[in-house]
Amino acid sequence: MAGGSAGLPKRLGTLLSGLLECGAFCGLIFGWASLVFVLKDLQYFKEWCQPTGVPDLNGTEMLDCSRQDEQFSLVFTIGSFMNNFMTFPMGFIFDRFGTTVARLIAISLYTGGTLLVAFSTPGLAVLLFPAMSMLSVGGILLILTNMQVGNLFGKYRSIIITLYNGAFDSSSAIFLIIKVLYGHGLSLRTMFLFMAACSAWHLLRTLFLMPRTRIPYPLPPTYNYGLRCPGRSRSYRTYEEKRAPGEAGPEETPLEPVAPRGDAAPPAVPFAACARSARFAWHVAWLSVLQLRHYLFIGTLNPQLQRLAHGDAGLVSTYTNAFAFTQLCGVLCAPWNGLILDRHKRGKAPHRHGALGALADLQASVLSLVVTVVLGLLFSIAAAIPMLPVQFGTFVLQVLSRSFLYGGNAAFLAIAFPPQHFGKLYGLAMALSALVALLQYPIVALVQGPLQGDPFYVNLGLIAVVLVAFFSPVVVARECRRQAKELGAAGTPLAAPPGTETPDKATH
Repeated sequence: MAGGSAGLPKRLGTLLSGLLECGAFCGLIFGWASLVFVLKDLQYFKEWCQPTGVPDLNGTEMLDCSRQDEQFSLVFTIGSFMNNFMTFPMGFIFDRFGTTVARLIAISLYTGGTLLVAFSTPGLAVLLFPAMSMLSVGGILLILTNMQVGNLFGKYRSIIITLYNGAFDSSSAIFLIIKVLYGHGLSLRTMFLFMAACSAWHLLRTLFLMPRTRIPYPLPPTYNYGLRCPGRSRSYRTYEEKRAPGEAGPEETPLEPVAPRGDAAPPAVPFAACARSARFAWHVAWLSVLQLRHYLFIGTLNPQLQRLAHGDAGLVSTYTNAFAFTQLCGVLCAPWNGLILDRHKRGKAPHRHGALGALADLQASVLSLVVTVVLGLLFSIAAAIPMLPVQFGTFVLQVLSRSFLYGGNAAFLAIAFPPQHFGKLYGLAMALSALVALLQYPIVALVQGPLQGDPFYVNLGLIAVVLVAFFSPVVVARECRRQAKELGAAGTPLAAPPGTETPDKATH
């Protein structure tokens, strides 16, 4: 091992601690259905319930709580919107200022969100709006800084990116744990104060197991990171003085591939060219329609279960627990997508580099995109069937589809575009998809109002909308064929690192 490089134990420590961080803290809001069960029991937004004038079996006047459900849906809508929309400015912060600054912002938001929930009351239920938004933005920024950990493990890069996104999905089960502990007598305030105290662990990990800026790809043989790196904190100035003028330090432009000395640097693709490309536009459409389907399902799950269970609180609790339990499986499902993306890197054949290697990575992403859409379509069909037992299958398809969606989104952006723009493109894709996700609130209002709580026709419409996502893999497959013909005509593969391409190709 080269002197001063990060050893395997340290890299594994970073990987496993990042997996725990993503799996326990990053995607909390997607367990919203479990938390709603607790909040309803605590009488949050109870003032929105209206008497119906109809007595129940016990002679007590029944209440119409559809407006209470709308308030809970609005909290989730705003929180999920912020989860995506704020990723764009946070991606700029990550690309411009690096890991440490981004993580400190994320930790502050996460801590503030947990404290707001801890000190909220039924009379201060309005605190849930900023609290869920802060938890969402803090969580997405934490996972954004963690996805670069895949760069430490070379040919397993896509698998690790998808694994982290699967852990992000599984973190929604934390609210199930809160629901179970609440049922055993633990107060909501105590649990969220404990979660706020966990911010100290995030801070320690930021200082000792994460880079100051970013982790480069490909990884230099002597790369190291963290405050306790041998010589890092004491000799960084010396390193700066000794290196050649104009040469970037190991953490200053780490995501940009470094051309060999004496070779011409590959043409840089501007961010605007990437953002305007057809490849990116159709990928955003792919992400947006599938994400809208998931957000609507999660945001309306509680009233949907109540309708199908005819108000049986025991059945609703059982199915809510089953849904939250399946979310734990996200961390197991997501790496399957990584295996699809990295399948061409396995085996005895040498891994291709340069333009051919970049093309092979892009070709592998086509199958991943198609499988994700197929899973989303099957999930949408199952969700449209108004039968309670079918929902168990719907939960399984939902976690499969969502784990493929978010892991595939991050991996595709890392593969298909220059890595120095990853944070900005990831943030822009999430922000644009957030604008589409805002449709969930008027759709919920449509279901609760004119459709009288029956989402059947809306679900049928969503099946048709999901079909739009098939355009993305078609566009990528056509680009792969075009690039393969160009490389074949050139006769010799271009010596460009993965993700670097000429601006005119990026905009086709």
